[in-house]
Amino acid sequence: MFSNPIISDWKGKRVWLVGASSGIGAAVARELKQRGARLALSARSADKLAALAITDALLLPCDATDVSSLSAAREKMVAAWGGVDLVIYLAGDYVPMRAESFDLAVAEKVVSVNFNAAMRLASTVLGDLKPGGGIAFVASVAGYRGLPKALAYGPGKAALIHFAEVLHLDLTPKGIGVWVINPGFVSTQLTAKNDFTMPALLTPEQAAIATVDGFKSANFEIHFPKRFTRLMKLFSLLPYRWYFPLIRRTTGG
Repeated sequence: MFSNPIISDWKGKRVWLVGASSGIGAAVARELKQRGARLALSARSADKLAALAITDALLLPCDATDVSSLSAAREKMVAAWGGVDLVIYLAGDYVPMRAESFDLAVAEKVVSVNFNAAMRLASTVLGDLKPGGGIAFVASVAGYRGLPKALAYGPGKAALIHFAEVLHLDLTPKGIGVWVINPGFVSTQLTAKNDFTMPALLTPEQAAIATVDGFKSANFEIHFPKRFTRLMKLFSLLPYRWYFPLIRRTTGG
């Protein structure tokens, strides 16, 4: 069986959100709280986590790129709860970048947050995952195929999608879910860096509802908004000789 468990009743579910202090992460935290989940919230800033003012949440500030920091947060969570039902990786970074402005140090930092840290989280919690629960990763439709200005962002998200696919193959036969969440454009501090029109732009609250509702199906991928992500999926199927000219015309890139 290669389908994920269905999660529709969140009451009492123990959920650890890594990257919960702002954007989609903060909105998902609020949405899950409304649905009755028990939350552990992590991000680098303890002040930002506290500012969310989510009652009874475990606040576990940590640096997701640091294995020892993640491990310390995980130990506190297990000590408080005795285990975890679902872990969601929501941390991310984005810097628009083209070849003429390629900055290796910045690119490596972006990839570290978007991909390496997700692997580090997985290594920290794999032994805690049980049937009926699992782990989810927020990637992006930018990981489907190469896009202009995504020289640092796209490769990390593509690697994250691939990593989640392989984990899914390994874990779902054991009843443990692995999900990849691929949003389109969401209005956050990161997308505010864009200087182009973002079609089908969602608020973080809309993205949070779509994310949480996505666990109601047994699907591996949760993607939204469908009117945009389905188009991106279609583009991703095209041969390169069609794809490159089409993307240049569509994006102006």
